[in-house]
Amino acid sequence: MKTTVFSTSDLEKKEVQKKIKYNLENDELVVFPTETVYGIGANALSETAVKKIFSVKGRPSDNPLIVHLSKAKDVYKYVNNVSKHAEILMDAFWPGPLTLVFESKGIFSPVVTGGLKTVAIRVPSHKTAKKVIELSGVPICAPSANISGRPSSTLFSHVLEDFDGKVSIIIDGGPTDIGLESTVLDLTVDIPTILRPGKITKDMIEKVLNISIINHTEVQNGLAPKSPGMKYKHYAPKGNVTLIDGSFEETIEYIQKQLFDKRQNKCAVLCPDEFADMLNGDTIIKLGSLDNLESIATNLFKSLRLMDEMNIDYIYIPAVSYEGLGQAIMNRLLKAANQNLIKL
Repeated sequence: MKTTVFSTSDLEKKEVQKKIKYNLENDELVVFPTETVYGIGANALSETAVKKIFSVKGRPSDNPLIVHLSKAKDVYKYVNNVSKHAEILMDAFWPGPLTLVFESKGIFSPVVTGGLKTVAIRVPSHKTAKKVIELSGVPICAPSANISGRPSSTLFSHVLEDFDGKVSIIIDGGPTDIGLESTVLDLTVDIPTILRPGKITKDMIEKVLNISIINHTEVQNGLAPKSPGMKYKHYAPKGNVTLIDGSFEETIEYIQKQLFDKRQNKCAVLCPDEFADMLNGDTIIKLGSLDNLESIATNLFKSLRLMDEMNIDYIYIPAVSYEGLGQAIMNRLLKAANQNLIKL
């Protein structure tokens, strides 16, 4: 398959709009940027199209997809029981990086919902993402545009590497803004429950709802995951990833010893700027300051991808605080490390 690449400015051209619409109507895949990460889009109402996402990504079939809409009011077409809590959250955070899990009306195929009676929906705020959904005239499934298990794509070069020749269209939107996937909140339970942390934090949700919610980011044994990213190893580079949770001094000492002990291997450290200034090694990658977790989030996936480009064998990453956005960062890092966390 030949992949056509468009820039975001190309979307103003009628012929480009027609091509995007035609491809989505005919069950082809279109990769586009969102405010979180790049997404690989398909007509959510076409089982044939949605199955192509699983095939191209190598995605497990019980891993549900998020359905993207262009307007919040469209949610009523596809779900039952839109609660007062849901309406408050939609008003506060849509369009934006919050996904809500509702009771499905059954319009979407079990391929979309992972065989569950629930469906995850969000309305993106990114101008290009909204344009693609509007052009299609249908809801769009758009999981992160990466080969399953790899770090999510936050740069055009990432999606081109993974999907050139495998999808019909890729839209180059430059770097994404947030760099982490959306927060996923389950509204089908008695108490709203976070299934995947993201830019919209527990505190932010509790503030607008004026109630306490539950944070449950790990799937329980024997239960099907209601959200992407709950069950399988995710975001992982090829090299061995180790997280280190300790005091600043202990972490520096531990990493420095590992770099010395494994000096015959290709090693790297991905770390906040404050650690980088105290470490000696051939490959020290700064993620951003501990005072600016947004910067660390934005740089995380592209830095993990860089590890593969550099053929790094061992990767060491200091833990960050679990407060606020730090929880979403640590959620992604623990999955990248396959839960390999050293507590000092």
